[in-house]
Amino acid sequence: MSGTYLGMPAFPEAAREAVRDERLRANLRHATHTIRDKRARAVAELDDWAALREAGRRVKDETLRHLDAHLLRLEESVTAAGGTVHWAADAAEANRIVTELVKATGESEVVKVKSMATQEIGLNEHLEAEGIRAYETDLAELIVQLGEDRPSHILVPAIHRNRGEIRDVFREKMASWGRPAPEGLSDAPAELAEAARLHLREKFLRAKVGISGANFMVAETGTLVVVESEGNGRMCLTLPETLISVVGIEKVVPTWRDLEVFLQTLPRSSTAERMNPYTSMWTGTTDGDGPSAFHLVLLDNGRTDVLADEVGRQALRCIRCSACLNVCPVYERAGGHAYGSVYPGPIGAILTPQLRGTASEVDASLPYASSLCGACYEVCPVAIDMPEVLVRLREKVAGEGGKGHRLERAAIKASTWVLDHPGVLGAGERLASATRKLHPRKLPGPVAGRWTESRDLPEMPAEPFRDWWRRNRT
Repeated sequence: MSGTYLGMPAFPEAAREAVRDERLRANLRHATHTIRDKRARAVAELDDWAALREAGRRVKDETLRHLDAHLLRLEESVTAAGGTVHWAADAAEANRIVTELVKATGESEVVKVKSMATQEIGLNEHLEAEGIRAYETDLAELIVQLGEDRPSHILVPAIHRNRGEIRDVFREKMASWGRPAPEGLSDAPAELAEAARLHLREKFLRAKVGISGANFMVAETGTLVVVESEGNGRMCLTLPETLISVVGIEKVVPTWRDLEVFLQTLPRSSTAERMNPYTSMWTGTTDGDGPSAFHLVLLDNGRTDVLADEVGRQALRCIRCSACLNVCPVYERAGGHAYGSVYPGPIGAILTPQLRGTASEVDASLPYASSLCGACYEVCPVAIDMPEVLVRLREKVAGEGGKGHRLERAAIKASTWVLDHPGVLGAGERLASATRKLHPRKLPGPVAGRWTESRDLPEMPAEPFRDWWRRNRT
């Protein structure tokens, strides 16, 4: 399986294949239900959760309204603290900047903190093409990398794998990437974690360049923040001589005090912990402490286009907690790979089509990868109304034309005419009731037929409601 999402089918086809995989569905069901139950208990501990959620929404919205000013302030603060800021308009520019920075050190390998921004731009693949090997150090990302797989979850990229599969990946692949798996490795979690620790330790100790993302950037001080649970991030952030952070421009917050809100809501919504085991913060460079060179690559890659949409911009509030994935009935059954993007689940369904546009079949299908049940909105710690954005994107896709959309518009126009002529409507209803025993269970044709592939037509009553009402209203 390829490590990229290029060439994947549209969501309906990918999901249809995924739901036939019983092992995948069992893995997803067990993992998502476990995480969602723990999260619910952690959130219930806070009497002011609703107030924290609203505070997070307001901080993010206010920041996005004045994003240009906050980014310029961030640049000034990072530069004053000894760091260097680079601006990347798109993935190609970001990859070029990072590659040049790594090559300038003379190194041919880097260690990486888990980063969705670098996955979004395909940094690992680009570095590989330039002769630079990037080692993922997050346990789940390591599993994905060794297995030549793709991430399928924001928080737990290897959620689609069970312990036995992970053991097999370690046994078969570790040796080709460095230290091999211990002899007789079992699928016990403690043994798998220890095998990963031993494998990664040598990479941490020899690495001269580290690459990270960031959960937050503080404009006031130029401080970057990474929260994680394993400690691998702290190793990558402190041991190398050069640190390069690739961060989406929406991750900035104005002040240090703003972190107070998110450091309460993010861990409870993601890992169901009261606080993250490792919260690493760094501000520029300091002599004798941590990397001697720090570079911040601020990534746009479609974000300013998202910002221009008053409804869609709320997707930029996202703090990547993954709570929406764990409650989504569609994600639970289809899995993350079906979304054809590094951002799966409800947040991916609204973010990816805005970042990449809806010209491709894959991206045009994502706004429909939802039942609009609203569970994602209920758990979102920054109150992103995902169903609202999904409906907005569906309207956009439908308005872009195509054969199916022309037929849809024709059907709506015909329906409008019938509804404007009560006599025609009444006659049609009586005819439909009189012939109800002859009605098929599925509709014919390429458009209607696809709609009824997974739906039964409603059973027609013996008489129209209006006839019944006329006879019984007195």
